[in-house]
Amino acid sequence: MISIIFGFVVFWVLARKLKLSKSIVPAVAIGLSVFILCVHLTLPPENNLRVLLGGSLEPWVLLVSISLVVYFYREILRRIRSISTKNTKENFPVNISEVTFSDIELDRYSRHVIMREIGGSGQKKLKSTSILVVGAGGLGSPVLQYLSAAGIGKIGIIDDDVVDQSNLQRQIIHNDNSIGVPKVFSAQKAIKEQNPHVVVKPYNRRLNQDIANELLSEYDIIIEGSDNFETRYLVNEVAKSLSKVVISGALSQWEGQIMVFDHAINSPCYECVFPEKPADDLAPTCAEAGVFSALPGVVGTLMAAEAIKHILNLGNGLRGVMLIYDAMQSETRLIKLNKATTCRVCADGKN
Repeated sequence: MISIIFGFVVFWVLARKLKLSKSIVPAVAIGLSVFILCVHLTLPPENNLRVLLGGSLEPWVLLVSISLVVYFYREILRRIRSISTKNTKENFPVNISEVTFSDIELDRYSRHVIMREIGGSGQKKLKSTSILVVGAGGLGSPVLQYLSAAGIGKIGIIDDDVVDQSNLQRQIIHNDNSIGVPKVFSAQKAIKEQNPHVVVKPYNRRLNQDIANELLSEYDIIIEGSDNFETRYLVNEVAKSLSKVVISGALSQWEGQIMVFDHAINSPCYECVFPEKPADDLAPTCAEAGVFSALPGVVGTLMAAEAIKHILNLGNGLRGVMLIYDAMQSETRLIKLNKATTCRVCADGKN
């Protein structure tokens, strides 16, 4: 029996080295199993051939059973990978055939590359993607840091503010030496120090109607982390017209919220959820109401995770739902979002 197994292993190794058809090894295994089965079922126990094959059928049944379990497990994994790769290509069509990595980059992203769900092709997709981050403050800080660490190829940052002493309690991408420096340049410096392989484009100005269409059209994904409703409405309307994905976040004292608006499909938009700007006393700014220092880190990191998952088409995203995180109570809630039939931006059959 051992000699038969050893001979088959030698044949399998030779078949791999000679790059023979992948169907040969399974065909030989099936033929050999049928032969052994016939020998044990038709010949008497004292027959020399049956003795040579172990004398009993039970060990062969056990061996074949284990082999089949291993084979089908590998086959299931292969098909899952194949389906995942196909869906990723269909969901986010980027040209990765010419994307390459230096040895330093391969070492840097090795923890991604060894993950079955990401691998080398997934890391190439990340490098081929461009993301615009609106706002380089509390939410923008962790978003920018994790996007650059993950290896996003091009990151745009738009913000017209400068770093203030009061920002440093939560806006961790900036430091004491950045006080008085425009936030986009402070963030650019921090990103390049963290990952020099990322292209960073700072826009030291406020996002307005004049530049919104041209700027948003340059990027694959928009992450909206501003602190005012005017900018949120503007990003929503322009992104909707361009069929862009927007990952939106907001903060208030102990609570944060995240929503993903995939404008390439017929999903709710920001204005479906907030058709009108709340009264000022109902939605005070961080400067007016304060914000828990670690809250932007939690919410911003989740926003970065949603962006990466969308690029790779992995897991369950937050399309069509609002995630609310309550840091005081350590609770998260999910609220289903619906399209509003009276929405100014996407009603009347508009996509």
